Amino acid sequence: MCGQSQPQVTPLWGEYAVDLPILISGGTIVDGSGDEPYVGDVLILAGRIVEVGVVLRPENVLELDAHGLVVAPGFIDIHSHSDFSLYNDPRAVSSLTQGVTLEVVGNCGHGCAPITVPEIFQHNIYGYEPGMEMPWQSVGTYLDALQARRPAVNVVALVPNGNLRLSVVGRADRPAESGEILQMRKLLEQGMEEGAWGFSTGLEYDNERWSSEIEMIELCTVAAHAGGFYATHTRNQQGEAFEAIEEAIRTSGAGNVPLQISHISSVSRLGDDRAAAVRQAIAQVDRAREHQIDVSFDMHTRSFGMTNLSNALPGWAFEGSHKAIVARLKQRAQRDNMRRHHGIVHSLAAAGWHKMVLFNCLASPELSRRSIAEISTEWQMDPLDVICEVLLKEEANLHTVLVLGYVYTAEDTHFAFDHPGCMVGSDATTLALDKPLRGSLIHGAFTWAAWFYRHFVCETKQLTKQEAVRRLTSLPADRLNLTNRGRLRKNAWGDVAIFDPLSFAERGTDFEPGKIATGMVHVLVNGKLALRDGQLTGDQGSLVLRKN
Repeated sequence: MCGQSQPQVTPLWGEYAVDLPILISGGTIVDGSGDEPYVGDVLILAGRIVEVGVVLRPENVLELDAHGLVVAPGFIDIHSHSDFSLYNDPRAVSSLTQGVTLEVVGNCGHGCAPITVPEIFQHNIYGYEPGMEMPWQSVGTYLDALQARRPAVNVVALVPNGNLRLSVVGRADRPAESGEILQMRKLLEQGMEEGAWGFSTGLEYDNERWSSEIEMIELCTVAAHAGGFYATHTRNQQGEAFEAIEEAIRTSGAGNVPLQISHISSVSRLGDDRAAAVRQAIAQVDRAREHQIDVSFDMHTRSFGMTNLSNALPGWAFEGSHKAIVARLKQRAQRDNMRRHHGIVHSLAAAGWHKMVLFNCLASPELSRRSIAEISTEWQMDPLDVICEVLLKEEANLHTVLVLGYVYTAEDTHFAFDHPGCMVGSDATTLALDKPLRGSLIHGAFTWAAWFYRHFVCETKQLTKQEAVRRLTSLPADRLNLTNRGRLRKNAWGDVAIFDPLSFAERGTDFEPGKIATGMVHVLVNGKLALRDGQLTGDQGSLVLRKN
């Protein structure tokens, strides 16, 4: 069955020639609009949908029998971190096997471009592996390099604010000055001209904690002028749940740019009343929309927060050579200075270090699955010393150790998903079970879309299949202003996910996340079969989409 092991590549040839029309016959069509499903056919020719519903069968056609299966638009991952992993391994196995045909990268202020000296930016790129080249500097040259790799899914890129600040301000703990803001504006303008769809911030991360509202408004104005949007991982300071959302709405409104609030339920960990914080955040969004401010939001599907353990330390701790960084982590005086830092890891740990669990300690596997509080007691060290010692043990992989913060409840995420405007994102990098990504793990990669459908449609029955599909397709497509994707209709691109609604489900768990989902049967990307009978075809017909 699909999903039990790494899908093998099955080339298309002979009767499966890629230039034949493709007829998807007899499936339950869930067209992405939210309308009632119906049984019908879909005909695709030259990458586009020609007919949907009652279709006159061509003489020479590749037919996919979809009886008993759901035929839906390809899923859109509105919040992906696959910037580098798609370059490293363009097969996008974890995505295709969940029906994903488009990913939005460059989120949370993290991403691949623009860059200056590559070494400075490595810790700001999820999925980066030490020693790998980054043969680009600008957004345009990054997109060129990515397209040359021919990723198996379509890609939309945002310009990450963390890269803008690193390029101009470096790791300085201060707001950008007026001249620096001008330079950041120019970099963003260039990135938008070269094809980015907007920009993103990660205001809780060390690179961006000092970003001022003035900076944000200036950059929002640039994105708005180019027809883009602004995605934000909000500032998220303890006790300031209302302020986090309000700042995002205020700055985007001042810049007159559409706003996407990333993983909105994150505010639940900022106060004593978790449920009230999420409800308040959603009410803030609804009020803004009532005032004609274009605001939308998304949520990941995990019950925990996740980040690199190195984010527990200030950015200056990682300046200089590798030797200098290691020496700094060993020095007592330097550690005392680091204790003054309170970033995303400390925010996640506000409920206690017992909720902060190490995940993938490669050099010290005995530490994986253990909480920082437990290790702190055993080693008789405070949490900051534990973190430094763990990083020193992982000296060759300082920025790859993950820490899981068990700070969310099911209710936190459900409050968001209750809202008809809530999109779904992986908040992960696309992965594979073999090389070159073998051993790379990030939660959500293999599970997010499958869990969302199984949990809300099959288990809780909170959503109908047409509503769940709408959240994964036309809702994010509308945020991206993609009129020719996200719906099964005439002249749309042939991005199609065909799955068994009874067996489409995740297999990955918290500590064994690298298991391929079951139930995804066929996937077409731009009219080409990328997955057939659960197996990769190797036919990667995707596009790196450029806004302009």
